Amino acid sequence: QVQLVESGGGLVQPGGSLRLSCAASGIIFNFYNMGWYRQAPGKQRELVAQVTKSGSTNYKDSVKGRFTISRDNAKNTVYLQMNSLKPEDTAVYYCNAANYGSGFWGQGTQVTVSS
Repeated sequence: QVQLVESGGGLVQPGGSLRLSCAASGIIFNFYNMGWYRQAPGKQRELVAQVTKSGSTNYKDSVKGRFTISRDNAKNTVYLQMNSLKPEDTAVYYCNAANYGSGFWGQGTQVTVSS
């Protein structure tokens, strides 16, 4: 019974901030690389940020300097701090856990950036 539960999405004005959380259960959290993906209507899902089990991070170029991914292994939780949000960031954001080709997805949380 693996579960990834995202929270923290919502409506925000351009330039605003949101922090997304993903709480994982049913996995040995420390064994998994964690990532945030997003998908806008009619577009492909894309990787936004990832943090490996060893703590290394990678970001999509367009979010570098604005987004920060982090993990708290004691809480089995991964976060995405999003600052300086732009309308182009509007999408459903999904949490992903991956380990040796096995992956799990959360239900998604809507982020809308609009004035």
